[in-house]
Amino acid sequence: MLHAAVTIASHSSNSVLRPFHSLSRCLTTPSIGQNSKTRSNAADSGLVDFFDHLLQQCINGDHLRQLKQTHSQIIHTSTFLSPFLAARLVSVYSKFGLLKDARKVFDTISSLDESFITRNMLLWNSILRANVVQGEYNEALRLYCEMRKVGVLPDGFGFPLIVKASGRAMVGESNYKLCTSVHCHVVQLGFRDHMHVVNELLGMYGKIGRMDIACKLFDRMPVRTQISWNVMVSGFANNSDCENASKMFDRMELEGWEPNSVTWTSLLSSFGKCGSGEETLRLYRMMREKGVEVTAEAVAVVLSVCADMNAFCTAANLHGYVIKGGFSNYSFVVNSLICVCGKNCAAKEAESLFSGLESKNIVSWNALISCYAESGLCDEAFALFSQMGKLHDGYAELKPNVITWSAVISGFAAKGRFEESLEIFRQMQIAEVAGNPVTIASTLTACAGLSAHCLGKEIHAHVTRTLLDKKVLVGNGLINMYMKCACPEEANLVFEGLGTRDLFSWNTMIAGYGMLGLGDTALKFFYNMINIGFKPDKVTFVAVLSACSHAGLVAEGRKLFDQMVRDFRIESQMEHYACVVDLLGRAGLVLEAIDFVKNMPIEPNACVWGALLNSCKMYKNTDAAEETAAQIFGLEPEMTGSYMLISNLYAAQGRWEDSAKVRHSAKTVGLKKSPGRSWIEVKKKVHAFLAGEALDSGMEEIYRVLDYLSLQMEMESYALCQKSTSQLALEEECVANI
Repeated sequence: MLHAAVTIASHSSNSVLRPFHSLSRCLTTPSIGQNSKTRSNAADSGLVDFFDHLLQQCINGDHLRQLKQTHSQIIHTSTFLSPFLAARLVSVYSKFGLLKDARKVFDTISSLDESFITRNMLLWNSILRANVVQGEYNEALRLYCEMRKVGVLPDGFGFPLIVKASGRAMVGESNYKLCTSVHCHVVQLGFRDHMHVVNELLGMYGKIGRMDIACKLFDRMPVRTQISWNVMVSGFANNSDCENASKMFDRMELEGWEPNSVTWTSLLSSFGKCGSGEETLRLYRMMREKGVEVTAEAVAVVLSVCADMNAFCTAANLHGYVIKGGFSNYSFVVNSLICVCGKNCAAKEAESLFSGLESKNIVSWNALISCYAESGLCDEAFALFSQMGKLHDGYAELKPNVITWSAVISGFAAKGRFEESLEIFRQMQIAEVAGNPVTIASTLTACAGLSAHCLGKEIHAHVTRTLLDKKVLVGNGLINMYMKCACPEEANLVFEGLGTRDLFSWNTMIAGYGMLGLGDTALKFFYNMINIGFKPDKVTFVAVLSACSHAGLVAEGRKLFDQMVRDFRIESQMEHYACVVDLLGRAGLVLEAIDFVKNMPIEPNACVWGALLNSCKMYKNTDAAEETAAQIFGLEPEMTGSYMLISNLYAAQGRWEDSAKVRHSAKTVGLKKSPGRSWIEVKKKVHAFLAGEALDSGMEEIYRVLDYLSLQMEMESYALCQKSTSQLALEEECVANI
């Protein structure tokens, strides 16, 4: 059989197998006499070493075909029962990402000799490591259960793998129970003080958020290593506890340990996850000043912080360091650079970085797709997304994951292309990809934009079943959706049910009530928020000032504007000034609004002038409107809405020629009014209406109902324009045709 195997190898053109020929001549010489058994054992040992050498060459050269050929040679020799070679095969297949082949080797050996598998911990450790390295933690735990059933006990090499898998396995709420059970096994089998096992226990408890238990274990360790300290700092970092990460770092130095590059990287990561960008950058500078080696991981962390902070100059400097430091081939570093480009809307630079990557993984594709989405290039994002599913050769297994789907869905939702966003979400459901909080929040944004109440409720039911409704991001999305669908009671129920509320939750409630004209309720929420310790930000004041404006609460709005600067030390921005102008204008105090704009400490922008122009139109103050419009045209001549406002004001006063001139001026500079659009949900189907769109039927009925509703509103003392809706539509058409 050995001679046959050698014959096969001799006909192979593969350079990796050529050394086999010289060895084969020695091993095929017949053994004679009493030394035959000794010679046979020596031959087997030499053959095992030779095959081991070939397998290592396969890894170093990335030769999958040679690996398969070498495996075939092993099967045709007496070495196929070697536990060492079997373990090596499992390891090599794992490094190629071929877990099924690795498991097949393991199962084949097991089926040939049951006692063999119970006697060789080396093979068990190999298959355990293969699954852990490839992220198949649940499968690693299933293997551990098999071990226990056949009476195999883990050793000091196997237990760290089992502990690591326990901390990372997806077993839901019983994760803590699993980890404590494995910890009990560690103690029962005498590994309580085994350094490598305890280090993994520290990491395991850090992964499940139980740093309190990790601290107790750490303090009880008779001997600590650099790894022990690094695991603790990393554990606090992963739990976004930068304060305790920093304390552990300081304690490490006090006890005579020198933090290495891994420790520093973990500390950087902790402050990055806490949102302390400035501190992260300060620590990075300190790290370089102390001469600590800056790793690729540290660079990736700092780049991510730069993306979050919009610190593009710092990121540009880091890009130069990446090139000089030789990190350009690290995909995770380049992926971080692509993310920075996305935040800076630099799609071309991101494309260049992506093209330069030798090995593109799922994170690389997701980074570029997210870059397109954040840059508003939804179609490009979707095209790249579609391309992923068609990849072959080296990317056969590359399929869109939940992050990919979420990036495309959120990109379309952010651009107001809500129908397409929801359609992609439906495709995601068909593909049986489970959504995460980001996916759901983006989908709810699309529902809110379409006022799709029924669909929003269906998504609410779905997230309740999957327990995602307790996530604050999803809860905020539900609140926004219900408010946009004019369902404040349901929004309030979601708000009350949130276990954790952030400032965005309060801001959404205040803005929602304000939008619905419920200013008093919005103010109630504002003061409740302050009373329980939340500090309002600039967005909060935009929401509450807008609420006062819509409800006509002029005195309260003035007071809040003064308090914002005096009591909360928030600098007034254009949005706040625009809210006050709108507040005064809606209340009919147009002259006061004009004085307010003229006395602003900063130069008003088009947003402020636009609010004033809207007030002038509302109260037909033509002179002030003309002056205001001139200011807007000087600042933003491409602002179509301002042309339409002044045109409609002239039309309302019967100045048809002036109205037509304004519209002609808009056309002359290449402006075109985006037609108004509205949606209505009937029988779980969203219908879109476009201003000026000719409907096949039902238009007369729609105008008849609108006139009836206008009459009812007038009877209930609503301040409406004297002209009926149908008359206004006819006037609009008349102006357009002049």
